[in-house]
Amino acid sequence: MKKYKKVVLAYSGGLDTSIIIPWLKETYGCEEVIAVVGNVGQKDELSGLEEKAIQTGASKIYIEDLTNEFVEDYIFPTIKANAVYEGKYLLGTSFARPIIGKRMVEIAKKEGADAICHGCTGKGNDQVRFELAIKAYAPDMPIIAPWRIWDIKSREEEIEYAKLRNIPLNISPETNYSKDKNLWHLSHEGLDLEDPSNEPNYKKILEMTKTLEEAPDSPTYLTISFEKGVPKALNGKKLNGVTLIEKLNEIGGENAIGISDMVENRLVGMKSRGVYETPGGTILYYAHKELESICLDKETSHYKEMVSLKFADIVYNGQWYTPLREALSSFVDKTQEFVTGDVKLKLYKGNIISAGITSPHSLYSEEYATFNEDEVYNQADSQGFINLFGLPITVQAKMKQSKN
Repeated sequence: MKKYKKVVLAYSGGLDTSIIIPWLKETYGCEEVIAVVGNVGQKDELSGLEEKAIQTGASKIYIEDLTNEFVEDYIFPTIKANAVYEGKYLLGTSFARPIIGKRMVEIAKKEGADAICHGCTGKGNDQVRFELAIKAYAPDMPIIAPWRIWDIKSREEEIEYAKLRNIPLNISPETNYSKDKNLWHLSHEGLDLEDPSNEPNYKKILEMTKTLEEAPDSPTYLTISFEKGVPKALNGKKLNGVTLIEKLNEIGGENAIGISDMVENRLVGMKSRGVYETPGGTILYYAHKELESICLDKETSHYKEMVSLKFADIVYNGQWYTPLREALSSFVDKTQEFVTGDVKLKLYKGNIISAGITSPHSLYSEEYATFNEDEVYNQADSQGFINLFGLPITVQAKMKQSKN
């Protein structure tokens, strides 16, 4: 087997990456394993990582604060596109991987590393997302994916491997959900969730969000202000993107907003079941869509719905650094030129209800839409329109009649 002197490892401190450090040394004879942590807002999960990585055998660790770039360059463009995968998934893990992969390449080049390693399984989507990002910035860099080649076959075997090497873990087989946390969301997979017939034990699972039963009995009102499709203020107070999402996570979580239990189609072909918590993101998506309802014309709005589906597929599939994604983002940015205004929302026990939309660029005209008397619309004009619009139907009907 080929030897590598220096390997950069995507490190989280979780089960997979904790055992990969000694595994790399045992398997490839690595002199140095450099751990790279992409801080995309996972907060408490960053605690103690430096000490743990070094104790486990890493020669160095980078903990890179990517939160602002994550929000501005990945989250907000995806919100503007209204990109939702299979109607439910707000892409929390999907758009976090490209930015981490890009930073790993930058550090690998800086350190003169021989290879880059990740702890993604051969069944999942993240292996694709990481590796496509690496290929985009270092096409010739060797990539090591232990799950595709080692003898370990399950998470239970991983735990045993860690115990034999005195690697500390804060998990047990009974609580070992596979999780991914960042500023945008928290995902849960595995254990009892692998059977779609099981109702999730939300009291046991949820961390960012209250259950419906625990949510307040009175509604919460809030107003989000957008400029060119980007959220800029909450309740009249301007906030940077990271702070805005953090505050909406708190408010949404308190009101049981953003809990999604779904079976999705993975890129590799299988179906998987997971529970996602995306409280602030769910609010932002809803508010942005509401504002677009009065700011976009019909043809742009309907065409953008098709773009949204494709954009979601691209992000889900790890194709962020592609000409098509960049081109679609350019289209989306053009559609957002006049998506500016305020959206007032009512949150109540998992529900988001629109409580008012205003925009200086609104295309909604009460003068035209009113059921009362108006001086701008001649209702008689509709007869000619219907005759022309229905002409193909009329011609076809007459043809059928002539055959009888």
